[in-house]
This record gives sequence, C-alpha cells and structure tokens, in this order.
Amino acid sequence: MRENTAEILELANYKVLTAQNGKEGLQLAHQEDPDLIICDIMMPELDGYGVLHMLGKDDLTAGIPFVFLTAKAEKDDYRKGMTMGADDYLTKPYDDVELLNAVEMRLKKSERLKKKFDRTAEGLEDFIKEVKSFDLLAKLAEDKKIKTLKKKETVYTEGSYPSNIFFLQKGKVKAYKSNDSGKEYITDLYKEGDFFGYLDLLQGESYQETAITLENSEVAMIPKEDFFNLLQGNREVSSKFIKMLSNEIKDREERLLQLAYNSVRKRVAQALVMLVQRYQEDRQKPFSMSITREDIASMAGTATETVIRTLSDFKDEKLVDMKGSLITVMEYDKLARMRN
Repeated sequence: MRENTAEILELANYKVLTAQNGKEGLQLAHQEDPDLIICDIMMPELDGYGVLHMLGKDDLTAGIPFVFLTAKAEKDDYRKGMTMGADDYLTKPYDDVELLNAVEMRLKKSERLKKKFDRTAEGLEDFIKEVKSFDLLAKLAEDKKIKTLKKKETVYTEGSYPSNIFFLQKGKVKAYKSNDSGKEYITDLYKEGDFFGYLDLLQGESYQETAITLENSEVAMIPKEDFFNLLQGNREVSSKFIKMLSNEIKDREERLLQLAYNSVRKRVAQALVMLVQRYQEDRQKPFSMSITREDIASMAGTATETVIRTLSDFKDEKLVDMKGSLITVMEYDKLARMRN
C-alpha cells in the first residue's frame, strides 16, 4: 500500500519520501519539513494518532497538513482524528483520483492559509474569506442545533453567560451595546458564514453586548465543549481565531477613532460603506438593504434626526436612493472617499 501510494504520487510529479513505521516517519518529518504528510493509523512502533500528537507538540511541524489513511471507517475514529488536528481522512481502499484530489486540495488550502493578511479593512475581509473556507471551522456547525429566528429576535443578551458560539447560516445579525440611558451603539454586523459570540466565551465572561437579527435568520448553536476541543486540539484553528480576535479588536479601535474625530456626514457615509463591505462582495454594483434609520444612527453614533437629514442630503447628491426603509447605495466609491 505504501509503495503503491508513493508510485501514484510520483507519477503526478510529487517528490515523495516514505517511512516503514510511525517512529521513522516522525523523524523524517523533522528532518525534511514536508509540505504534506500522508499517514496510516495502524502502524508499528508508533500509530498514526501518536504521530499526529507528537507533530502537534512541535511548532516546526504543527502546521504541516496531515491526511490519515485507514481501513477503519467508524465515525468515532474519524472524529478522533479530526479533533486531534488531522486535515483529511481517506478510507482504504481508495483509487488514484481520490488520493490525488485529496493531496491537491490540501496543498492549495495550506498555501492559502499561509498568506499574510494586512491589518486593514481589506485585509480583514480577505482573512475572513479564508477562514470560512477552512474545513475544520465549517465542520463545527455540522449536525448542530439550528435556531430559526424572525426579524428582531434576540440571539443572546448583554450580561448573560455564554454556553455556545454561533454560526450564521442564513440572514443578518447586529451586535450592539447600550449605555445607562438605553442608547445603542452597533459594534458589529454579521453575515452568512460568520462565527460570532466567541470573544466573551474565550474570555470566560458574560456577554458584553446583545445580538439581534436584522432579518429572518438561521443560526447554528455550537456547544462550547465542542469549540474548545477543536481549539485546543488543533494549533492551526486556534491560530486562526487568535488572528480573528486581533483583527476584530483593531477594527473596533479604528471605528472608535472615527467616532471621536470624524464629522457626522462622514460617519453616516462610513456606516453605509460598512454595510456594503459586510454584505456585498461586488462594490461596483448598487447595494440595497432594508435598515432602520435608528440602526444607522447606532452605527454612526449620532441622533436619528441627524441621520435622516444627512441621508436626505446624500439622496439629493445621488449618492443613495431611498424607498421607505430600503436604502440603495449608488456611489460606494464616493462615500468611501468622502472628506471629513
């Protein structure tokens, strides 16, 4: 099996090194720093789980993509391998196409995940796109309890204690904080494919904000035990969440600076720009969304009446169009470049 697998890969122009047992393979991995490891579970000297565990303890080898080969197809074995940090799982017997597809996909994903992301709004968006394509994160939401929520229903409230993280499968969600007089400030917006509610869970504190749906939504609830098992068992996943936290904090700091120093007109423009950035990839097309003036005021940190007047000015300048609660951003670039 080892020789046949190596031959298939060599015919596809991969450079292949082989080891007869787990102990020898572990030594080879440290010597050669491979781009990918394909490993059987049942091996002499050291089994596949032992190899994966030892690789994960070393910073130099923890990030190497790891594919298990096994004749055992039980669900528990699959879960154990993936929880420990395996990236993929091939069940024997497999054909050459299955093998080559798995190798090619893992190498491509590994290359994407190695990319560095700028600490800018664009860099944050690029990073989130990569995270969403990371299989292990997406698998967190599989087979979990799905909560169907109507517009303006609460996902969680400020002051309650987190027992889940959330994955937005459908819809839109806002997170906001309230001051003593009940005035809201929107801290973030979430779209389909976003994880949220993990910051307070990681800190072991009660929720510092409230999350409410902006439209009919479907939210997967992921128990904190499953989240922490994957986070602790997979160095690459934990690294991604650390980067997400870093960029999220940086983004919030930038918005607080904008609130402190930008004019009302520019803040309202930035609120509209944020909506486009969150909910539409093609910035050159008009973007439409039903959103209350109160929510825009909460994003811009100003009074609702001021938002109404500013939006009216934007409409006269043909930057936006409005029909009831539906706002259409016509000139994204001009709003984004608006002077203070």
